[in-house]
Amino acid sequence: MKAEAKLGFVLLLTPLLLWLVLLIFIPHIDMFLVSLRERVGVGKYETSLANYLTFFREPLYLWTFLRTAVMSTVATAITLLIAFPVSYYIAKIAKGRMQSALFLLCLIPFYVSELVRTFGWMILLRETGLVSNLLQWSGLVDQPVEMLYNDAAIMVGLVYTSMLFMVVPLVTTLESLDDSVIEAGYDLGGNAFSVMREIVIPHAAPGIVSGCIVVFMLSLGNYLTPTMLGGKDSLWFTQLIYSQFIVRFNWELGAAFGFMLLFLSSVIVWGMLRLTGQTLEKTMG
Repeated sequence: MKAEAKLGFVLLLTPLLLWLVLLIFIPHIDMFLVSLRERVGVGKYETSLANYLTFFREPLYLWTFLRTAVMSTVATAITLLIAFPVSYYIAKIAKGRMQSALFLLCLIPFYVSELVRTFGWMILLRETGLVSNLLQWSGLVDQPVEMLYNDAAIMVGLVYTSMLFMVVPLVTTLESLDDSVIEAGYDLGGNAFSVMREIVIPHAAPGIVSGCIVVFMLSLGNYLTPTMLGGKDSLWFTQLIYSQFIVRFNWELGAAFGFMLLFLSSVIVWGMLRLTGQTLEKTMG
């Protein structure tokens, strides 16, 4: 019986291990080795850290990463501000079918690909789109307004595409908060603000941090949304990586940029965990 259970466990674990090894570990190892190569001639390479040093020597590359990190942080904060009251309403106020319906409404946009959702925002925000027409109809503007190809459009797209990844951990965490604890807070003289600050938010902290990590990483590594909504002049670090791989065929520098993105984003997430006093086990549990 033990042998059968062990065999079953191995068979169950094999697809996961194959997926991790073949699609994650081996490609990343190979890309890391590519990032350490420096061209010294036609078809000739030597091992060097030159590609990584280029990231710090060129102000454009460092500035682009800092801009991407700041905008991703802002997008994460906006997503949290919108998702928290929505999640609280779904988890603690809505009941029965209404709760299921509201959660389904958050899920429906993700039934289609990110490409289709981004095209939808392009249709809404373009010069002849619905938003521009409504502004003209209401008399707020007297001519078509182009709302695409700027940082605000990128922010809208990032928040929209990331919303579900903030709502799910928040709803899960808030549902575990006993309603009697909230009622006790009011019975002891607390108001809505103090109960939210002293009871609800501390309890939801793991979900908040978990959602922020996921949204931040998705925004930082997003390529489609900044490219389509920000236009050709938008500066996003993933666009630099794409340019090195596809446009310039400089795979060595592109691989180095990819690992710099992975390393620096991990440092930012580690710093976030340290500041909030959370751990990965607590936030992902």
